[in-house]
Amino acid sequence: MNIPALAREIADQVRSGILKASDVTEYYLDKTEKLNPAINAFITIDREGALDRAREIDSMVERGEDPGPLAGVPVGIKDNIATHALRTTCGSRMLEDWVPPYDAHVVRRLRQSGAVIMGKLNMDEFAMGGSGETSFFGPTRNPHSLEHVPGGSSSGSAAAVAAGMVPLALGTDTGGSIRQPAAYTGITGMKPTYGRVSRFGLVAFASSLDQIGPMALDAQDAALLLSVIAGHDDYDSTSIRDSALIYPIDIKEKLRIGIARNMLDSIEHSGVRASMDRAISFFEEHDYEIHDITLPHSEYGVAVYHILATSEASSNLARYDGIKYGHRAKDFSDLQDMYLRTRDEGFGMEVKRRIMLGTYALSAGYYDAYYTRAQKVRTLIRQDFAQAFEKVDVIIAPMTPTPAFRLGELADDPISMYLMDSFAVQANMAGLPALSVPAGYDGSLPVGLQILAPQMKDEYALRVAMDFQEAGQWHHRVPVEVLP
Repeated sequence: MNIPALAREIADQVRSGILKASDVTEYYLDKTEKLNPAINAFITIDREGALDRAREIDSMVERGEDPGPLAGVPVGIKDNIATHALRTTCGSRMLEDWVPPYDAHVVRRLRQSGAVIMGKLNMDEFAMGGSGETSFFGPTRNPHSLEHVPGGSSSGSAAAVAAGMVPLALGTDTGGSIRQPAAYTGITGMKPTYGRVSRFGLVAFASSLDQIGPMALDAQDAALLLSVIAGHDDYDSTSIRDSALIYPIDIKEKLRIGIARNMLDSIEHSGVRASMDRAISFFEEHDYEIHDITLPHSEYGVAVYHILATSEASSNLARYDGIKYGHRAKDFSDLQDMYLRTRDEGFGMEVKRRIMLGTYALSAGYYDAYYTRAQKVRTLIRQDFAQAFEKVDVIIAPMTPTPAFRLGELADDPISMYLMDSFAVQANMAGLPALSVPAGYDGSLPVGLQILAPQMKDEYALRVAMDFQEAGQWHHRVPVEVLP
């Protein structure tokens, strides 16, 4: 049986009766169970639940009903997004056995659309990490080279899509956590406009930066998934009204492209630079109007991001005290000792590091010097983008300074790890839609191109990405490491 790799083709064939959702689901479950021991993309595989849901969809089709735009499409969910009756761990010992009593808004949308939820995907602990190595459940590996990282924090989401374990996955992006692993694994991943997708049911890391988004083999599938999960939600106070995405994307005019020249000139890796040069040549050859722009405050992005994100993390993670839910230390002398032991046992080293950094930035005597000043620079970064978008419709920029690095290479060098997000964090601080698409390879390792658009113009970034993928030669390559 020929099972398509693309989500839109699966949905079309299930709705028309050419394929049964149960056959599609069984195919992907079998592939996942075969590949997961090597890649470690899934923390929890819900075989029984997925097959039950697939059979329900088959029954709907037999009755002449339309299951929805994702009819029978298997989807993986990053494990910081709540799923009713299916454990949600955030990749942490702290929530190792937590089973939510409700679905996140995006999960409800998926169920209503006819999707089949395959299980929960591995991730850096509490979404804090850029390599996929900080999970309590072990590191995820890059399907293109099992000795390299897949990126993070949406490591399992990226690896699962790249390896063909699922056609679609949900990730979350606080400072590049969808786009960076998408670049490292050669898939398409998008951070939507902040507020376009509800955060209800997302376990918070940094609430002013977090956003749920799609991960797929190409931009058209990413747009399909985004159209399902986008839209206003009364349970999220930051959710934007009238934020649904119209699918399919239909933009007739040629969009003006800005090249973030200061970012481009800072690239030192020859493979990344070559991929960027090829991408720029592609747009020039296809008659796009090209403008050089500068984002003068982007060089401060990593420093500002890590002050703001860790400050919010320090506040958000204070709720894990061993009292209400989650891990609790067994041996302690009094209440204070229980708090200390619980948090020491429940959190990994990277999470502890970020909590301490954030607590320091918010402490008396340092609040104005760090947190307040960082907020002011965040405003400058937003203004840079606003000025640039007065003369261009989208901006292209590098996604990562280098291709994926080796497992363990930066484990003891957090500063170098943080600098891997130097091109990614600005979109989060400005609340912009941004995506990564495959732009070539450096040997066997993928390289990504970043496309950014103004707020609520997500379709601009998607349209340019579709043009790049439809007419160009930079498509997802099946990883040799995981071929049968």
